[in-house]
Amino acid sequence: MKRVAIIQTGGTILMRQDPADPGQVVSDPNATAWLLKEIPDLSGIADIRVRALFNLDSSNIGAAHWSRIAEAVRQEADDADGIVIVHGTDTMAYTASALSFALHGLGKPVILTGSQVPLAVRRSDARRNLVNAVEVATLDLPEVGVCFNDLVFRGNRVTKMSIGEFDAFASPNHPPLARIGLDIKITEGIGPAPESVIPLAPSFDESVHILKIHPAIRAERLASIPGSGLKALIIEAFGSGNFPIAGPHNLLPLFQACTDVGMHLVVASQAPYDAIQLHKYESGRQAEALGMISAGDMTVEAALTKSMYLLAHPEAFPDFRSAFLTPLCGERS
Repeated sequence: MKRVAIIQTGGTILMRQDPADPGQVVSDPNATAWLLKEIPDLSGIADIRVRALFNLDSSNIGAAHWSRIAEAVRQEADDADGIVIVHGTDTMAYTASALSFALHGLGKPVILTGSQVPLAVRRSDARRNLVNAVEVATLDLPEVGVCFNDLVFRGNRVTKMSIGEFDAFASPNHPPLARIGLDIKITEGIGPAPESVIPLAPSFDESVHILKIHPAIRAERLASIPGSGLKALIIEAFGSGNFPIAGPHNLLPLFQACTDVGMHLVVASQAPYDAIQLHKYESGRQAEALGMISAGDMTVEAALTKSMYLLAHPEAFPDFRSAFLTPLCGERS
């Protein structure tokens, strides 16, 4: 029988109804003790070991926690055939993307899952998601993935799309790795992410920020950015990479000031589908002239976490631009 390690980090899936207010759910510090009792089917799929790493609302999970999770995965992988990470949905796409870089080359499935409704609540999606994730973790699918609502997505291609529906996640620019019905069908033509020289060093540099472009944006309100100490700025632009370049909303002087101090500027899109095409419109061509970097068809989550990972490993990636434009583990086409 295959061995699967379940690493608990918290999230809705392991919460319980608040006895004082049944309309609310709260974290349960004893979740690990009752997880296998609540879902005995898991023991019929694999030899299960549960490890409680921490128990947090995923909105409180960030770079330091990604490093802890990656280290825990590496430790558990010595004796396990696959790893399942129980995680809240709010930042699951960020964690999955970050782990895809930190754990690339591990050679074993690392599957994140969670639920929209706590396991202890009637009509929860938790049981199905966790059973599916454990079964996927026993397969030959050496990727970091997200298993949710009978689909498995590549971890650095997924984004959260719904707050209240069971199909909470989607992978807009990449097909699912697998579909789960009566059988688990791995998508034909989707092999493992390409091999690379990414070191197994779980660290991330937080000197990165996301700037969302909107019609009311004013450069003078952002004047502190060039002197902020940021090493990279992810610009969440309109459409194929557009942003204001005329009148009081003109952002070109701000972006020039950022590049002048050596900041890397990455242009991603607010639209989840298709890819950035900087050459298509004037603002994009101006961005190219400034040396701004296209995120292509990457998710914003992947653009952020990849930047954080590259910046944390300058010895392995001395040329940030070249490394960002190169698909390292299937994060861009």
